[in-house]
Amino acid sequence: MKQSILVPVGIAVFSALCMVLIYFLHSPIMSLILSMCMFAVLWGYVFYVKKQAANERRSLLESVQRTAAATLSHHRHDWMNDLQILYGYIQLRKYDKLAGCVERIKERLLIESKISRLGIPSLTFYLQSFRELNSNVQLTVLIEGDLQLDSLCSEQGNQHLTSAIVETIRAFQFKDRKSWGELLQLTVSFYLDQGHVYVSFDQESPTNNIDTIKLHLEHLLSGTEVVVSCNESESENSKLLLSVPCSKSNEVNACS
Repeated sequence: MKQSILVPVGIAVFSALCMVLIYFLHSPIMSLILSMCMFAVLWGYVFYVKKQAANERRSLLESVQRTAAATLSHHRHDWMNDLQILYGYIQLRKYDKLAGCVERIKERLLIESKISRLGIPSLTFYLQSFRELNSNVQLTVLIEGDLQLDSLCSEQGNQHLTSAIVETIRAFQFKDRKSWGELLQLTVSFYLDQGHVYVSFDQESPTNNIDTIKLHLEHLLSGTEVVVSCNESESENSKLLLSVPCSKSNEVNACS
């Protein structure tokens, strides 16, 4: 970080010094030499910036690839566990338990399919890779109907909603936690109601930090399309709600 600041400062100082010398020196040869030196330094800086950008892109791509590979590995491990359970029931001839096991597999496949059809690649990747990146949170995702956010809301609204979801989950993880050794169980539900997309956050154990999280998010999301509110129909444990208006009326009517 320090080097990235010192390099452009040094270039600026050198360029300013060259221009001052060119102004005061009345020798055409010296002016030409200084101009060539300044051009060479500026060209070198452009090359340096491009190289740094390429390195950052490569590092980011490698990070995404590692996360994706780890996520696929987790999914493969889960499916192997399910198959082993099925195989165990078959070996033990407990055929009455097969239907329940297959039903659980179907439910998991259904929610994975719904997540992949949300229509926001960054949100889909975040939700599907969440367990790999956050071992201290058990995240359950529920999606009502066949919700496709890209066909309901504007691109800007979806970007704001994705950022709001990430920040809300992060707030539940780190803001005013009572016990850091305890596994946080959080349910995130997506649904459509009266021309708005809603995302609710429900923490399994009662919490007193909902108001703190709400104030934090209101400050963070001010100026965006996302509205933060609380559903206090359950007095013991209120839910935090995010909502964004649907800007594509034809698709909203079709979903309704």
